[in-house]
Amino acid sequence: MTKLTIQQTEEQLRAMSKVNAPSTLASAVLAQVGLIDQYSSIQTPLGIGFVSWNRQGISALMVLPDAAEFERYFNDRFHRRLVSNDNPDRHFLSRVAAALSGEKLDLAFDLRGLSDFERAVLVKARQIPRGEIRPYSWIAREIENPKAVRAVGSALGHNPIPLLIPCHRVVRSDGKIGNYLFGSESKRAMLELEGVDTQQLEDFADHGVKYYGSDTTNIFCYPTCRHARRVTGKHLVTFSSEEEARAAGYRPCKVCRPA
Repeated sequence: MTKLTIQQTEEQLRAMSKVNAPSTLASAVLAQVGLIDQYSSIQTPLGIGFVSWNRQGISALMVLPDAAEFERYFNDRFHRRLVSNDNPDRHFLSRVAAALSGEKLDLAFDLRGLSDFERAVLVKARQIPRGEIRPYSWIAREIENPKAVRAVGSALGHNPIPLLIPCHRVVRSDGKIGNYLFGSESKRAMLELEGVDTQQLEDFADHGVKYYGSDTTNIFCYPTCRHARRVTGKHLVTFSSEEEARAAGYRPCKVCRPA
């Protein structure tokens, strides 16, 4: 092997100084060390959406008209740098898609920038099973702040990761479907996709029915609770309030915890 002269070595070193790094290198390095978020488009039950993530987990998921709108939303909300990833980890995106389709997965979420109260609300909302609903008052009670029903609604309205943190499963205390980040019709569509009969829920609300009871167990539940759905017609009792159910000798379900 021919040995390089000192002059040749110097020339090669000078040539290396003129090599430009790929334009994406800086963003890739910053993403690896957790200083910026990346995002990509993804199919959701409500159409094409955009999901962002960083080393701590998924930071946002929104159904918006285009990438520019998502970037504006993210920057206004989090004030962090966001870059598009044209070649995302397919395993990661497939897990997000599977979760959107109803598969129960242990995904990591980045909820920085939210207050302790907002985080508590979202964590509790995520515990509501697919195909079931709970009222805002249930979340307020579960997080030991029973008077904060309005604040719960506000926190859910600012949920940065709807669909994965299912605020569509939270309804008004009177049983009505209520509002939703993407509109009430989208909320209905999401619930019906999970097997919830939204028209029946509205009918219950119109007739003041809030709870189902079983006269064989003397337990009362929310109508969508998996235990309530097993009660056959001849054993089904309905109640308009917790007080009415307790007065009839019924106790609350330990699974859906209606009271």
